[in-house]
Amino acid sequence: LESAMIGVFVSLDLLVFYLFFEASLVPMFFLIGIWGGENRIYAAVKFFIFTALGSLLMLVAIIALYYAYAGIPGGTAAGTFDFVVLANAVQMHLLTFTPQTGTLLFLAFALAFAIKVPLFPFHTWLPDAHTEAPTAGSVILAAVLLKMGTYGLMRFNFVLFPEQSREFAPLFIALAIIGIIYGALVAMVQPDVKRLVAYSSVAHMGFVILGMFSFTEQGMQGALFTMLAHGVTTGALFLLVGFIYERRHTREISQFGGLANVMPVYATLFVITAMASVGLPFLNGFVGECLIMVGMFKSHALSISGGTNWNIVATMLAGTGVIFAAVYLLWMVQRVFFGKVTNDKNKTLADLSWREIGLMSPLVFLMVYMGVYPKPFLARSESAIKAIVAAR
Repeated sequence: LESAMIGVFVSLDLLVFYLFFEASLVPMFFLIGIWGGENRIYAAVKFFIFTALGSLLMLVAIIALYYAYAGIPGGTAAGTFDFVVLANAVQMHLLTFTPQTGTLLFLAFALAFAIKVPLFPFHTWLPDAHTEAPTAGSVILAAVLLKMGTYGLMRFNFVLFPEQSREFAPLFIALAIIGIIYGALVAMVQPDVKRLVAYSSVAHMGFVILGMFSFTEQGMQGALFTMLAHGVTTGALFLLVGFIYERRHTREISQFGGLANVMPVYATLFVITAMASVGLPFLNGFVGECLIMVGMFKSHALSISGGTNWNIVATMLAGTGVIFAAVYLLWMVQRVFFGKVTNDKNKTLADLSWREIGLMSPLVFLMVYMGVYPKPFLARSESAIKAIVAAR
């Protein structure tokens, strides 16, 4: 699975990218289907069908691009899957599409990536996959696999179809805001800690989409940073949920209470990670979400005649997602960790071992380091973001 995902992120050939994109499904399917929970087969099949069917349209679009390049007037009459060559041809206006063709190609790529993100309303496979997956599967799914969707949108859709990307920006911004609010509200009522964290992923990835389609430098930098921050914090949350599941074999919030009295180290690490996920200043969740909202506030992606500053409305609605995140995470932390130990089975639980503390330490360090000093991460992506923003 790791090899397939590395292949996705380093491929500069569209066909090779597609092969790795699909290859990543197979090991994840078996991770869920063999080592998952009670409904693992249902979750694995649902995950596979959703993501595989969406990707098939992308394959058709890739083949269409191959033949579109072959038909360039005065060209070599040879097609190519080379992303750099295709991107240069688009930038130099050698490779152009009719409005209808450009829209269809854009949507074919966008659908595959929107399902992978997952963007509302294509998100329904994610809570099932996360809930049934083993801890390791949930960590890699949340931390890396979902980012293949947002990465694909930013690299392929924005570069190959810049006009269509801006044309469809209002739709994606609207879906992102719905995802942010919907994901947070549904997370609020979850009785299962792992399912709560899964729905929080829907909300966080909505922020990433919002920042990307703002088409401002701050917004897109924030989106990239949030991808990294989400990988660290949500991966850490799934690890922490896995630690308690190994001890109690349940993830029901109602089965816990007062764990801070019995497992102080575990409670401390969980609260720090939850605060990072909420977006507390000086932790990594704050930087990306702040940049996204600043970028969206300045964005012209929603410039519609009529005088209403829709960019400000969008920013305010997205801001409610931060408030809701505080509600569902802090309410969960209160019920699980504070108060008296109400269940006798929790009174004898062992605190984290040195091995488990060792697993969590680099993640907690990254949460603080990225929150206090984000410059090394933002500087690495600055030139690439400027190039995408400038593309027309």
